[in-house]
Amino acid sequence: MNKPGPFQARWNASGLIFCNIAALALLCLWLWPTTHNLMAAFDEGFYRLLNQPLASNAAWRYIWTAGSLRPFDAVVGLILLFLLIRGGWAFEAAQLRQGFWGFVAVLLLLVAVRTLFSKLCDGLGWQHDSVSMMVPDAVHLSDWYPHLDKTWQLKDQSSNSFPGDHASVLLIWAMYISVSARRAGPVVVAWALAVLFSMPRLVAGAHWAQDDYIGGLLMALLALGWGYYTPFVAHASQWLTRVTAPVFRLLQRVPLINRLSVVSA
Repeated sequence: MNKPGPFQARWNASGLIFCNIAALALLCLWLWPTTHNLMAAFDEGFYRLLNQPLASNAAWRYIWTAGSLRPFDAVVGLILLFLLIRGGWAFEAAQLRQGFWGFVAVLLLLVAVRTLFSKLCDGLGWQHDSVSMMVPDAVHLSDWYPHLDKTWQLKDQSSNSFPGDHASVLLIWAMYISVSARRAGPVVVAWALAVLFSMPRLVAGAHWAQDDYIGGLLMALLALGWGYYTPFVAHASQWLTRVTAPVFRLLQRVPLINRLSVVSA
């Protein structure tokens, strides 16, 4: 008996249209001078509220310094991966491997969307500096810990701040879990983690909030729409599952590794 797949190889017009209209609406709100100025004012106030205590509160500074280091991105990636391949969380065991490859396919589509959108931003002059480079009294973590910045690269400023590519990965993961999970618990956890793990860039000032929750969100919506609500994710995940089957058969012989749900499924 064939195991049921988590995706249907068909077009979902309503989902595709919604994702594209929502992405376009976010872009229009960002481009409209009135709402753009309101966003910028809110973002600066939000940044000052979270950033200024870095200078006086050591515990606050240590937390966000750790979260702004490049190696922390790897830790975040492992957490997201662990939850994704945990049997019975977002996908049932029989669907887990194809569900994993489905996310990989959507993530690759996100890379393509980001590349095209970034070129559009550069060409139309939408690019801007990060908030830490625009606010005069910004607290720079790289000034407090230059040795960490030199060794591990503290992400607290950027001359290409829009859109927030780090946030787009977190948001596409949360969206993917939301449309795949059959219970509310994983959805709540996914969005809580997406917001939490996007915060270090905002506190340190590497991005304005609009970079993440406008630019990052609209890219994630486009990738989800053209990936999940078209036959793309079904065909791509089936193909990746098929071609990697020999690798997983070998992994099933490796102690400890063979206990992972995505391997033993």
